Amino acid sequence: MKTSSFRKIMGWVGLYGLWTFMAIVTIIPVYWMVVVSARSRVQLFDAPTLLITSFYAPNYIKPLTDPVFQRYLVNSLIVATSNALLVTALALLATYALSRWRLPGADNIFFWTITQRMAPPAAFVLPMFLIYTRVFKIGDWTMFDTQIGLILLYCVFNLPFAVWLMKGIMDGVPVELDEAAFVDGANRWTVLTRVVTPLVAPGLAITFILSWIFAWNEYLFAANLTSVNARTITTGLAAFVSVTGTNWGEMAAVATVAILPALVFLIFVQRYIVTGLTFGAVKE
Repeated sequence: MKTSSFRKIMGWVGLYGLWTFMAIVTIIPVYWMVVVSARSRVQLFDAPTLLITSFYAPNYIKPLTDPVFQRYLVNSLIVATSNALLVTALALLATYALSRWRLPGADNIFFWTITQRMAPPAAFVLPMFLIYTRVFKIGDWTMFDTQIGLILLYCVFNLPFAVWLMKGIMDGVPVELDEAAFVDGANRWTVLTRVVTPLVAPGLAITFILSWIFAWNEYLFAANLTSVNARTITTGLAAFVSVTGTNWGEMAAVATVAILPALVFLIFVQRYIVTGLTFGAVKE
């Protein structure tokens, strides 16, 4: 009995030790970024230390008071929020149709949406550049360097993931609820908005959260399909790399500010994450 209890205790100690180690490994790069953002150029080339011994405010003041970086931050907020809302709404409609309607080849359609995530994003940069500069062109206006261009482009990659995530959640809602609502005189739209949507709300929340984070952190397309007007905060980091050197302090400061909205957002909605990811996982 004592041996069994000892093994159980050691198992829990090992498990918590592993999770603690993984947490430390994950946090160290973020912490080091904060350390670098708090140092001047002279201190950066001094003896390295993990301790924050001082705070060099100009690293934060200079880029954040620049109207250019303020516009980058606003662009990121607009693009990420708009894309997350659009993706969540489309995923709800798509998964409801795939789950409730017996569409010909529904399984193939679902698999086809997932294949959009299999190709490397870099393979789409040149085709999307040509489409945005030559195909979607009205007079002198193109979708290149526009917020709407980024919002729609991110749907190409976020929507398949959202559909994949919402499909299992939608399947967890009994079809009998729809049928009972139809008997009471409800139409398809009423069933979707008043019966199904409240039940899959946790799944919608996690879909919105992950889509928002993916759009907020995206760099490759924002760097290649924007130039001035629609640049996001992640692309602004490249401005600190020049032929004369790299301003590590200001770059780390902007990177720290860039992760704060996502961090604050996750703190307030973290209770929906586990609920949304496990919703519909257990069926009776």
